[in-house]
Amino acid sequence: MLRIDGARKSGSGTIVRTAVALAALLGEELFLYNIRAKRDKPGLRPQHLRAVRAVAELCGGELDGAAVGSMELRFRPGRKLAGGEHVWDIGTAGSTTMLALTVLPVAAFAEGPSVFRIRGGLFQDFAPSAFHTRHVLLPALGEMGLRAELEVVRPGYVPKGGGIVELSVTPVEGKLRPLVREELEGELRFWGIALSSHLRGRKVSERMAKRCQAVLQRRGITAPFSILHDETAPQPGAALALFCEDGRGGALGRRSGRGPPALRRGDRGGGGADAP
Repeated sequence: MLRIDGARKSGSGTIVRTAVALAALLGEELFLYNIRAKRDKPGLRPQHLRAVRAVAELCGGELDGAAVGSMELRFRPGRKLAGGEHVWDIGTAGSTTMLALTVLPVAAFAEGPSVFRIRGGLFQDFAPSAFHTRHVLLPALGEMGLRAELEVVRPGYVPKGGGIVELSVTPVEGKLRPLVREELEGELRFWGIALSSHLRGRKVSERMAKRCQAVLQRRGITAPFSILHDETAPQPGAALALFCEDGRGGALGRRSGRGPPALRRGDRGGGGADAP
């Protein structure tokens, strides 16, 4: 049995999510203790609970101690990594991208393609940005042999949540390839996304983009922005993301503000235009 002290290092939920996903891949039983012991609200929170249950569902595993507030968890993975379509609701504004990145390693080596529809929050402090996941992480994994795409069906913000993302994964053929990038190639290109929900009249998307562009221009940098307006989110919110990529097209992302990633093309709530 693998035994992991959840209070080590940062003592965060990342330990929980990563340990359960890797245990499923290894097919080894796992015992987690002192779960999130250093956090203000220690133990499993709803987003962590949903994540470990999702992994158990994918591999036919069994869980003991899977409850909100639990400080200990035992996980016995099954022998089969299943693909297919799954729908999960965190039930709070907990991070949908955290859940997506928990099941991604399992789906990468599943027996067939997977589609995960996840409901919850799409942007929180101290959680991976879905902008970064979509435009940086998944393309990098694509170069390693994993085909995966993240789409935003509906924005959702703290505290109401209610956002929806959809992660599609095609399993790796054979093994992942090493990713080697020791030098930049060609000219750097900067670009961004400015999204707001229920704030079109206040021109929040436009004002965020122009303010960011003004800061960049003082450094001699020009960056076009996609301006997005959404009317589908359960509450108002906004997000701004800035990316930089070299001649190979690999983006490095920075984000600020509060909000979700860009909407999928054709979404009824969104519209795009390049800012000057």
